[in-house]
Amino acid sequence: MIDVPDELIANQAAFNGDAGLAFVAALPGLAERCLERWGLRPDGPSMSGMCALVLPVVREADGRPAALKLQTVDEETAGEPVALRAWTDAGAGAVELLGHDPETGAMLLERLDERRPLSGEADVREAVAVLGAVLARLVAVPAPPGLRTLGDVVGRMLAALPEKAALLADAADRRLLADCAAAVREVAGEPGDRLLHWDLHYDNVLAGRADAGRAGEWIALDPKPLAGDPGFELFPALDNLFDADEVVWRFDALTEALGLDRERARAWTLGRVLQNGLWAAGGGEGRISPDHAETARRLLGR
Repeated sequence: MIDVPDELIANQAAFNGDAGLAFVAALPGLAERCLERWGLRPDGPSMSGMCALVLPVVREADGRPAALKLQTVDEETAGEPVALRAWTDAGAGAVELLGHDPETGAMLLERLDERRPLSGEADVREAVAVLGAVLARLVAVPAPPGLRTLGDVVGRMLAALPEKAALLADAADRRLLADCAAAVREVAGEPGDRLLHWDLHYDNVLAGRADAGRAGEWIALDPKPLAGDPGFELFPALDNLFDADEVVWRFDALTEALGLDRERARAWTLGRVLQNGLWAAGGGEGRISPDHAETARRLLGR
């Protein structure tokens, strides 16, 4: 029997309603089919994130440890196997894709050391440096055709701004979103063509395993890929393990690691605040996250 963690059930119910619960109900059967298809045996308890079930497995043919990832396929996750193949081919430091079922979205991945996320690094500044180095390798790769694009994302954000911003209760939040949108408009005409991860925070970088020949490496996983400007990648590293007094230091360290123009990167990072603010407004929260607002203020020099 495949155990589905309660956290995943709760997340699917909260964010996807009946469709999410139907996905959860189908997971044991899907997992069994994938185990048979790829010749796998379970090798530990189930794990989950916000939207995926991950089963530690071993390939019976060669004894290689792997991870079976089962998730719903949507605009954000559809490009994951495409991105992972591109990064693997370029030797860019992402988790290796060992198998993919296009019909269900199931993926067989290299197994990493889940006990060693980068978020566990005691020196947060060292973690920022590691993440910057990982990110620099990822964004050096051109985006393959067919991925969602930052240009489309920005177009939808700016179109939604008047309606969504009006839902915010605080006038200061509305002004801050307007300032973020003004910054984005300055760079929107050149949205970029790099392969972006979009969600590279410290829990999405894990240590590699010696039995996969990756001892000593830090490896990225769980992308929500799109084609765009690398400046759009920095926000998760500012927001995760948040420290208001470190925002500008982290931002400067990351722009230097990636070789970015600071003003363009600032505009695209404010674009991420805009994106999250619009989601918050549309989701009925009525205000921008205080941490996100503080990030924007620090980058705006306020």
